[in-house]
Amino acid sequence: MLSQVVQDAINAQINNELLSSYAYLAMSAYCEHEQFVGCAKWLRLQSQEEHGHAMRLHDFLTARGGRVVLSQIDAPRSDFSSIPEVFVEAQKQEQAVTGQIDGLFELAMNEKAFSALVELEWFVTEQVEEEKTTREIVHKFNMVKDDPAAMLDLDREMGERTTVDLA
Repeated sequence: MLSQVVQDAINAQINNELLSSYAYLAMSAYCEHEQFVGCAKWLRLQSQEEHGHAMRLHDFLTARGGRVVLSQIDAPRSDFSSIPEVFVEAQKQEQAVTGQIDGLFELAMNEKAFSALVELEWFVTEQVEEEKTTREIVHKFNMVKDDPAAMLDLDREMGERTTVDLA
């Protein structure tokens, strides 16, 4: 059984992951409204991936005899000045999640919650990939600036995403 402090922290992270999922869904809706359907698709899939992360923690906590406690999720930001700003926000969000995961990992280490450490290793590795991906997307938007043809090409490229990584 996990200590109550570890259970509380995992519950907080479950809610953080659900908030990320909700935020990505709002970003997707903005892109869809702006007719950037490729970006909208990428962000919707990212929302599903974040939901999967929450469920992975949910299942882990349940398997360890803990109790999942969900809290209220505030409405995410839904208005942006541009499509590139959406992805800058996504990058900031991933950086914040990395900090949350690192803090949770440190807490689990201090609490000697070894099963949690093993589970959280996956999340540490996942966040490296999440930050890399959003950083690359932001860089591409910075390269194309306001070139309409390049923006449409980038939107098309974003729409080629077909899978959600829930491993």
